Amino acid sequence: MAAANLGVVFQGAVTTNFNSDSSLQKSFLKTQKIGFCEPWARFSQLGLKSNTTLSRYQSIVCMSVPQAVAKAKVTVSPLDLEDVTEPPLNLHKPKEPYTATIVSVERLVGPKAPGETCHILIDHGGNVPYWEGQSYGVIPPGENPKKPGAPQNVRLYSIASTRYGDSFDGKTASLCVRRAVYYDPETGKEDPSKNGVCSNFLCDSKPGDKVKITGPSGKIMLLPEEDPNATHIMIATGTGVAPFRGYLRRMFMESVPTYKFNGLAWLFLGVANSDSLLYDDEFSKYLADYPDNFRFDRALSREQKNKNGGKMYVQDKIEEYSDEIFKMLDKGAHIYFCGLKGMMPGIQATLKRVAEERGESWDEKLSQLKKNKQWHVEVY
Repeated sequence: MAAANLGVVFQGAVTTNFNSDSSLQKSFLKTQKIGFCEPWARFSQLGLKSNTTLSRYQSIVCMSVPQAVAKAKVTVSPLDLEDVTEPPLNLHKPKEPYTATIVSVERLVGPKAPGETCHILIDHGGNVPYWEGQSYGVIPPGENPKKPGAPQNVRLYSIASTRYGDSFDGKTASLCVRRAVYYDPETGKEDPSKNGVCSNFLCDSKPGDKVKITGPSGKIMLLPEEDPNATHIMIATGTGVAPFRGYLRRMFMESVPTYKFNGLAWLFLGVANSDSLLYDDEFSKYLADYPDNFRFDRALSREQKNKNGGKMYVQDKIEEYSDEIFKMLDKGAHIYFCGLKGMMPGIQATLKRVAEERGESWDEKLSQLKKNKQWHVEVY
């Protein structure tokens, strides 16, 4: 039997298994920076479309061993982050923000994506703990143009990592940020004076730069964990996938003794085209390793057509599976929506139409879903 390759951690308590790789089947040790060998190699860059090293915190040694461990998960610490019974809220307020440090900024999208989206890794030193589904506030440098002498307003960003962060040690958090750029409709040229202040500050940041953060905030998108066999339907457009990345890492990547997920997670992600897909390698890995527990449907508006021949939006994908979705909701499934607020009217209209076709009142159904705490919405 060919030898498999197993990861041994020297920093950060990470363990994983590697597929057979002839280039590594030698009797020497190979050390590299967070180069998660197969099958977690694709997680080392989190589905990023760049080759820059993500983190300076961990080194992994790869070596040949006689047998592989199937679908090993990453060991996380400190586990006392699981002991807190209530989510941390507003530990750092706008008047007294915490000064964190940028670890890395990585471009997430390919060259054909409209716009730029970045994965921002922030070191908070364990001083701004959070739960999956919460948000950080970011205060960009400079003064508020509407209040001379006052700092900039806080901008909220959904956190795109679990409470253990991308370094698995509880000291980092990740943000998924799309650079907001304004183009003059008459000239077609970029007008930097109207670009998004905070998104450009974050996307232009360099390792070592300081960033003022507040929070964490938010309860509506917290992942309910009382029932590990529950169904979670996640609907995102663009950077709205951020909290769902945190959910899925907790479900499928991390070894969390207090949460053994055995239900169904179903992600719908709407973006413009294939180059715009975010964390796609990461999600595809879950799909391959956990086909009974994870489903993933992409809606690519510029590459796919809906049943009427128009552009494929996330609500069209929902309509394709509406019968299944409604049956799941009837059985207690949670449904989450995150992304631009413009996504909701189309989705609501689709759900209302489907409900009426089923002989149900959507208003009554929605009211019941909210009452049962199955309905979770965070749009911006």
